[in-house]
Amino acid sequence: MARFNSRNNSSIWFSDGCVFLGGVLAAVFVVWGFSSFIAAFPTKNPNSQSVTTKLESLKRPDSALICAACTHGADLRHDCPEKTFYDDPEMGYTLSKPMNNWDNKRKEWLLRHPPFIPGAETRILIVTGSQPGPCQNPIGDHLLLRFFKNKVDYCRIHGYNIFYNNVLFHKKMDTYWSKYPMVKAAMMAHPEAEWIWWIDSDAMFTDMDFKLPLHRYNNHNLIVHGWRRLVEEGKSSMALNAGVFLIRNCQWSLDFMDKWASMGPQSPDYKKWGQIQKKLFKDKNFLESDDQVGLAYLISEEKAKWGNKIYLETEYEFSGYWKNLVDTYENITERYSEVERGEKRLRKRHAEMVRESYSEMREKYVKKSWRRPFITHFTGCQPCNGNHNPKYSGDDCWNGMEKALNFADNQVLRNYGYVHPNLLDSSVSPIPFDYPA
Repeated sequence: MARFNSRNNSSIWFSDGCVFLGGVLAAVFVVWGFSSFIAAFPTKNPNSQSVTTKLESLKRPDSALICAACTHGADLRHDCPEKTFYDDPEMGYTLSKPMNNWDNKRKEWLLRHPPFIPGAETRILIVTGSQPGPCQNPIGDHLLLRFFKNKVDYCRIHGYNIFYNNVLFHKKMDTYWSKYPMVKAAMMAHPEAEWIWWIDSDAMFTDMDFKLPLHRYNNHNLIVHGWRRLVEEGKSSMALNAGVFLIRNCQWSLDFMDKWASMGPQSPDYKKWGQIQKKLFKDKNFLESDDQVGLAYLISEEKAKWGNKIYLETEYEFSGYWKNLVDTYENITERYSEVERGEKRLRKRHAEMVRESYSEMREKYVKKSWRRPFITHFTGCQPCNGNHNPKYSGDDCWNGMEKALNFADNQVLRNYGYVHPNLLDSSVSPIPFDYPA
């Protein structure tokens, strides 16, 4: 790969929009300020340091990396004329074009765009998608629209950006393998994001207030729902779920995805990996290599290289199994209503933009045994093609989705003055003042 070098220090003085000396001095003070801000987020393990944390090591800003025109605020219409990794003709978004030195390239991009540095440590981009063509299931497109609306609602409430894709970035990587080219491209397109959060199209948020405990993952780069002991010792590929995962936007993650995707259908070793997976994981019931068993393999068999940086989350429903959850929603709703009947401040009408303060207030009353499941995942239901797992009935799947979607929607519509009185009915009713007193 051809080397890509940024401009030298003197060139910044002659760049369009960056010649004004006062602007450069302003940039210096801004970056000094950001450096002290970022230093408040220490990470103990250097292998899992975020790019924004690494910026604290820059005691003084390099003027060649700062465009003064970028320091006046987050103007989304403006991009600095100084060169970044995007100007490297060897740079690519595909899995077939490896990205090297990504952590430093992200760091350099952030220094050239200082308004994006505050908050970068916890900035999340949600990525999801669906098939390129119409659904075979007559109600499939409607269900996918409602699943997407659910994700948009969650992003709006918490200030996250979302990328929805419905094309294949690699013609051979379809079905569950299609997400990896998307995630790689999202990392390249969003250097300002520390985390990329993949969520399958058939998974939804069912606690619209809960936020990821990112501090828990300081020393990890990939978070999935699962039980490590069952994966490593029990060799169970069903003890985790690869349909929802949080991955850090860093070089480790790019290298890991290269390894993970090497088990996919675009690889000449695809058939071999299927045989390896089937031999090691006895609960795998088909011969083709798949991403979930591939992930279980990397956790259990390559622990030193990959597994130790992967966090298997069990403290909350990061990807909750729908069959265990859908019949609990009414009882959970009543428990939350009891809390609000006992605390008048939680019944106060408020704008959606300030709901997080009310969520924090409510949190001290919520018990783990009956809290809302964070994410409900309809694994095996196949809402688009309708070919659900034969151990479920179609009515179980579709009614479960209706209940989950309305359960989550009630948490949103409350700020707009309405709720679904019946979780199996999409119709709504206005709520009275001081509801639910």
